[in-house]
Amino acid sequence: MNNQYKSFRTLKGKISFLLDKKATFVLISFLVITGVVFIFSTGLGDMRLSPLTVLSVLFGGGNDLEQLVVQSFRLPRIIVALIVGMALAVAGGILQGIIRNPLASPDILGITGGASVAVVSFLTLFSDTNNSLTVSIKWLPLAAFIGAVVIALLVYILAWKNGVSPIRIVLIGIGVSALMQALTTLMMIMGPIYRASQANIWITGTVYGSSWSNVAILVPWTIIFVTIAFFMVKNINILELGDDIAIGVGGRIQRQRFFLLLISTALVGGSVAFAGGIGFVGLMAPHMARRLVGSSFGALLPVSALIGGILVMLADLIGRTMFSPLEIPAGVFTAGIGAPYFIYLLFKTRNA
Repeated sequence: MNNQYKSFRTLKGKISFLLDKKATFVLISFLVITGVVFIFSTGLGDMRLSPLTVLSVLFGGGNDLEQLVVQSFRLPRIIVALIVGMALAVAGGILQGIIRNPLASPDILGITGGASVAVVSFLTLFSDTNNSLTVSIKWLPLAAFIGAVVIALLVYILAWKNGVSPIRIVLIGIGVSALMQALTTLMMIMGPIYRASQANIWITGTVYGSSWSNVAILVPWTIIFVTIAFFMVKNINILELGDDIAIGVGGRIQRQRFFLLLISTALVGGSVAFAGGIGFVGLMAPHMARRLVGSSFGALLPVSALIGGILVMLADLIGRTMFSPLEIPAGVFTAGIGAPYFIYLLFKTRNA
């Protein structure tokens, strides 16, 4: 009876949308940290601006040069970095919840790899011998999104056997991810040599060259799917408790799992379309948030989103300032942190 009572309390806590005092404090703290990183990142570069100057420019002040540097060059790039980090973190949190595996992420399941294959294939197939693309480069984001969706559906279909179990999604996702890496390498070898470096930078992940048109597409796209994800927090929480409990409370687990997978894929596809394959953010951010606010997704998803945004903004800041005049892709630094973190998680969960 006591165990049933504990299970009931756990379920009740999981499906609650209310944040406790600790979660509220953490969320507000990370909102402040995000704002501070955003302001300082906007002010740092070849031309350094004080935080007060940045704030002045954001509210319409500053001279013409300061407005040009902030509004035309840095602001779109930093906004894209923030939104991409948030999208990848929320996507990773959703995947870890529905698959019930702490190692699940868009990179591990091959979704990011699918987008990368599509981009490299686009660059390979539509390049001519005159160092130009035979079709507009503006179709590159669409290619990335289609690649992510196709691979997500492929993984889901291959994992189906009287329903989809989390362990089958993970195992098949790892295999598909390895296949995508092989296909990416093959397409890079087959394509023109001058496209290989461009494709490689895209695969690594960078927000270099972001524009206001990118922001205009990415921001509403991400807001729509993140909002949908927040409205489905209750379903994610219940799915994480296991199929038996989810069925017991009336959940349609296969339909919910498929729909949440599509939301995650949409977020990843949009991010990869404008920033390339920035890796490990979807793995690290939910884990960090879980340590701070627990496993209830009502608090975990928003905190994960903020942590993801901070990670990508910092990675981009380091890449464009520490090695100036060289530009190092942000994905280099997220992978440099994420790969050891992944090994740590493997070691920690080896007996699970």
